[in-house]
Amino acid sequence: MSSSQALSTLLQRPSLATLPVPMRQLLAQAWEREDTGKDIRTSWPVLADTLDALALLSADEVALSAALLFDLPGLRAALPGRAGAPFPAIEGLLDGQDAAAQVWTLHAGRDAGRNSEGLRRLLLSIVRDLRVVPILLARQLAVMRIAGTLPEDQRRALAQLTRDIHAPLANRLGIWQLKWELEDLAFQYLEPETYRYISRELDGSRGEREEYIEAVKRTLHESLEAHGVEGEISGRPKHIFSIWKKMQKKHRELDQLYDLRAIRVMVDDITTCYTVLGIVHELWAPISSEFDDYIARPKPNGYRSLHTAVLGPQGRTVEVQIRTCEMHAQAELGVAAHWRYKEGGKGAERAFDRKITWMRQLLEQSGGEGRDGEGLAGALEAELVEDRVYALTPKGEVIDLPRGSTPLDFAYHVHTMVGHRCRGAKVNSRIVPLTYRLRSGDRVEILTAKEGEPRRDWLLPANGYLASGRSRDKVRAWFHKLDRARNLQDGKEVLDRELKRLGLHNADLLPIARKFHADSVDELYIQIALGDVGPNQVVRLLHEAERAAQQQPTGPTPAVPRARSKAANRGFTVQGVGNLLVQLAHCCQPVAGEPIVGYLTRNRGVTVHRADCAAFKRLAGEHSERVLVVEWGSGGSGYEVDVQVDAADRKWLLKDVTNLVAQEDAHLLGIHSDTRGNGLMQLRLRLRVSDYGQLSTLLGKLDALAGVEEARRLGD
Repeated sequence: MSSSQALSTLLQRPSLATLPVPMRQLLAQAWEREDTGKDIRTSWPVLADTLDALALLSADEVALSAALLFDLPGLRAALPGRAGAPFPAIEGLLDGQDAAAQVWTLHAGRDAGRNSEGLRRLLLSIVRDLRVVPILLARQLAVMRIAGTLPEDQRRALAQLTRDIHAPLANRLGIWQLKWELEDLAFQYLEPETYRYISRELDGSRGEREEYIEAVKRTLHESLEAHGVEGEISGRPKHIFSIWKKMQKKHRELDQLYDLRAIRVMVDDITTCYTVLGIVHELWAPISSEFDDYIARPKPNGYRSLHTAVLGPQGRTVEVQIRTCEMHAQAELGVAAHWRYKEGGKGAERAFDRKITWMRQLLEQSGGEGRDGEGLAGALEAELVEDRVYALTPKGEVIDLPRGSTPLDFAYHVHTMVGHRCRGAKVNSRIVPLTYRLRSGDRVEILTAKEGEPRRDWLLPANGYLASGRSRDKVRAWFHKLDRARNLQDGKEVLDRELKRLGLHNADLLPIARKFHADSVDELYIQIALGDVGPNQVVRLLHEAERAAQQQPTGPTPAVPRARSKAANRGFTVQGVGNLLVQLAHCCQPVAGEPIVGYLTRNRGVTVHRADCAAFKRLAGEHSERVLVVEWGSGGSGYEVDVQVDAADRKWLLKDVTNLVAQEDAHLLGIHSDTRGNGLMQLRLRLRVSDYGQLSTLLGKLDALAGVEEARRLGD
């Protein structure tokens, strides 16, 4: 047979009937070329089985094309431009296969069973188009069919990966057509003696058993019609791996199992279920010990059905399951899903369960949006968002973390001491900050010191080092072990630094300490050192306390009617006569949320100061009658403030600072820089912020930038 005749024969395979014409033309051209033809002919046996399996699943032309291009890199390289240009939606499927291949490559040679659940979750989280999963499973089945030609060690490794990863994944998604063969092939290579024993003891080949099931179905269907009962009948012979698992679970020999052949009857209501049960027992003699009424007594997971075993034609045992369509839907997609029953996945998170359920529902669609690449991709993007991230260690282990986790969270999940000694991280071989947000599929390498300890600022939420409560607990536990004197000193330093950069270093802390159930300020310092109280909480309560005190009457001053002034446009209200010119004091530049007070000047209207402003206290001491009560109002567009940043004079410092200001949604009104000598630089930023909370967060993140010694507000 000539090369062209061989190609013509292959293109007539049913699995290739739906390939788009341009793809068939490209395949024909590449087949005859010297640089790609050999590659195609070598890969074809596996690829042909892959395409046949996809055709069995009613895969569309896009999925078939993507499978073809992935397994034929020569053909993929021959395409004009990117693969997705001439064939829309293929590129996403190719990217998904590339990502999955990287996972398997990284995992090669590892203990799949120990990490199988994490790998399955990782795979599902990085795949953005549902059609990638059947392609992966179909390819694995094709490879397993020729695994007998591989060396023993490669064959066993491939079988182990199939049993631990691919077969359970097919099971969860309800791809039964591939699941049973994947399990049987893996079992055949991992347990060859047991496989041959069970195979010999079964009644005939699988094909013969399937014919027997079809005969039983026809007989039962005729009997149901004779009694005027409508029902849907399906059946299957139990595959060898499933038989072995049942033997292990029930501690029985092969001849003691009664469900090697099984049929299922689905009807409309419960009454009809019992009617069908009577018809079945009328047709064939029941085995009394094998009757279970899970409708009257459902399983703990909610599973409901009637199970009975009978002596069918030729004296062979047949299991019959009878249920309503609603019960079947619950068993397949609800809390009693088949994969959960088989795998015992009691601890799976509900979010992951919903994701699997939705994917299975999509997989069962046979048209419409389920076959529309763009619609499917958009639906997946909206629906498959989980609250978990699956990252990889350098050895290929999958680490399950909350969404938003950082490399530092990853380090603490690996081991507590790895977290304590963490001083840096690489993600996908690139150095990243410890505040980097991990994504599923990231490969993380933690850089550690020989001796190390956690830092106090890791506990501050505004700094963004830790997203996991579990990680924060480990850091707190480390600080709890320190002696009281060190915790006292460290807590004082942390709070003083926060108070200083926000201009509150002269505040009275004792009333605030009591709000945190601390008997003294020292106890408050210790709570801060242990991470039980954040410095931001203390500062916020200070503002609230001073504001409340400011609103209390302080003397016999007669009550003054409150009126809205032009200051309302600036975001605060002045007690007294309206139409006053009001401006923020340049000496202290108060920010929304802070306690403020007004001072009536001779010719510049009312100047608004922070309540603890030294300049205001001097003016009030000289002219107390000019003091006015002011308070923050609503409707302001922001407040201007000066910030000073002292840092090492390094490349990209200005870029990092301005990027951070933009990320925090503050407005940069002006910037001035000075070189101070000794490699230091001073930046003065004029900012507009919405309130105190935004300023506090921004100062904390500026302070955490590389090379920054201090970031604080000016005007103290």
